This record gives sequence, C-alpha cells and structure tokens, in this order.
Amino acid sequence: MNQYYFYTEGLTVGYHGVPLVKEIGIGLKQGEIVTLIGPNGAGKTTILKSIIRQLEPVGGAVYLDGRNIKEFPGRDLSKAMSVVLTERTRPELMTCEDVVAAGRYPYTGRFGVLSGEDKRIVRESMELVHVRELSDQDFSTASDGQKQRVMLARAICQQPEMIVLDEPTSFLDIKYKLEFLSVLQKLARTGRLAVIMSLHELDLAERISDKVVCIKGDKVDRFGSPQEVFTPGYIRELFDIGSGSYDEETGCLELETPKGEPEVFVIAGNGSGAHTFRKLQRAGIPFAAGILWENDLDYPAARALAAEVVSESAFCPISTEHVKRAEELISKCRKVVCTVDLHRPGEFADALRGLWEYAKSTGKAGTV
Repeated sequence: MNQYYFYTEGLTVGYHGVPLVKEIGIGLKQGEIVTLIGPNGAGKTTILKSIIRQLEPVGGAVYLDGRNIKEFPGRDLSKAMSVVLTERTRPELMTCEDVVAAGRYPYTGRFGVLSGEDKRIVRESMELVHVRELSDQDFSTASDGQKQRVMLARAICQQPEMIVLDEPTSFLDIKYKLEFLSVLQKLARTGRLAVIMSLHELDLAERISDKVVCIKGDKVDRFGSPQEVFTPGYIRELFDIGSGSYDEETGCLELETPKGEPEVFVIAGNGSGAHTFRKLQRAGIPFAAGILWENDLDYPAARALAAEVVSESAFCPISTEHVKRAEELISKCRKVVCTVDLHRPGEFADALRGLWEYAKSTGKAGTV
C-alpha cells in the first residue's frame, strides 16, 4: 500500500493536450504541508487545478487515499478535499456566513437545509480564522483579505482530509498571513489534514513546509524537505535572479549591490548594521563593512550589499591580516560610521574599538 494519502503517478499537466509540466511525482501524507514554488507561469496553478479536477490532465493519474481521483463522485470528493483558489468568487446577495455555510452542502440533504450541528461547525470555522464578526456582512463588500479568510473558513467547514490552496496569502497583510498559516499548521498537526499549496513568499514556504516542490521549465526540479531544497545558490538558479540576492539559510532578500569602489566603511555587528547597509544601498552609495564574524546577524546583509566585507570565521580571534585590510579600506573611504556598541568587553570589541579610533585619527569618523 502506498505510504502517501495523496500522490501522483506520471502526472503531466497542460492545456488543450499540450504539456506544460511533465511527469510530476508528488507524495503527501496526512499531517504534512507540501508547498509548490517556482517562477510566475511555471505551472503551479495548472498543477493544482489538475489535482482538483478543474483541468483534465494531459497524462498520468492523481490518487487520493489509494483511489484514482477520477473515481470520486462530486459529493464524495468535496468531503475529502476542499479548495481555496486565487480566483475571486462573486456570490450575489450572500453574507459572509452564507459563503462559509456553503462548505456544509456536501453533508446536507437535497434541499441544503443546515442542521444545528452544521451551524455549529460554520460558527467554529469562522471563529478559527477570525471572521465571526463578518457574519452578517455582504460578502461582496468585504476586503480582499477578508474574503480570503472567509474562503478558508468555508474550506475548513467542509471538514476535509486534504485542502488545496493557490497563493492563499496573496491578499493578506503580515498579521493575517501569519494567522492564516498558523491555522493551516495547527489543522495539519492536530486534525491530520493534508495540505498542498503554492506560495510566492519563499521565507514562509521554507518555514511552514514539510516538503517543497520546485517547478522549473517543464518538470519538477526538486522535491524534498526545506533543508534539501533551500541550498546555497539554488533559489537564484530556480528564479533566474539577475540582480539582488536571496540567502537560503536566513531567508534574507536584498536588492542590488551599489556599483563602484567603497565610499563608506561601516563598523557593525550583532545585527546593528543591517539598517545602515540598506540605507546606503537605497542611496546608491557603495560601502565596505567589517570586521564581522561569519555567524554574525549582520553578515548575510553585509555579504549581499557591501562591495567588500572583512570577515572572520565564527568565534575565531581577529587576525592581524584582517585588521590591516580593514584599515586599508578605511584609508580609501571618505567616511567611517560605527553602528555597534563599543562598550562591550572582549577581544572582538577591542578590535572594533581600535578601528574606530583609527577612523577618528584620520578625521573620517562620522554618521550616515
């Protein structure tokens, strides 16, 4: 018996018989979250629509609990799988509660009359995603973010074993992004719900996913845990990033490095310098930074934005060679700024104090 609740075999998707993504192999256990990532137009939405039977696959098959999904009657499929797509629904003359209650229709009789139990599930589903206060509001007047949360409540209301979501956080602010994904994570953990979705927010995908599916060209390029997928340099390759950078280890996304020789030297550390690095980048001023341990909070941003970083291996004493290089850069720059607290004890702080004193002796110590 296959170990996965949901899996595909040789699935090929596309339009009008023309393949877009070929030979897709994905497996999803109950209690797991699997996320599709890849460039715009790569085929993520096409894959999801083929999974939910909105599109006919070009080839291969989709299995749910050991059954080919084609075999499911519509009502049975609605009980097993719920869907939240980015396409905006436009129900007329329906309150938000009416929309959520539609998730109970697979369980009601022919006339769609809700029982007391159905109404309880509707209410609890709305409370779970914090839209209970919208119960009597006309759905068409709700904001995009509110509509997205209402649609999630409707999907939860179906009490499915699997939920499929296409860019579910697209219309949400940061507060509701985190709440939305936290609800999904809780349902996966406690309800044994299987979740498959697409996301553009790579940092969120890395944090919430048990497995990540990378779509590139006409194939699944990688399928594995975040640790297996987010290896150094892979995201730049997957998205063909030509400017700026993405750090897979930290989720740090930075804009393009200013061109030219360093004009400012930033003495930083303990995460104190990142804001200054980005301020200089916004102004188009090339800069150098140091001396940083390579496990310092400032190091990823410095490595991405600075023309040169003087760095030392984690927890190692600062070498005379690196002090000399930092002083050489200070001599060439027109200004030196210090963002780190120089009153801390220790050999590392001593070295940074020495650089700051050297900067003051050259008359270049200042602020940005």
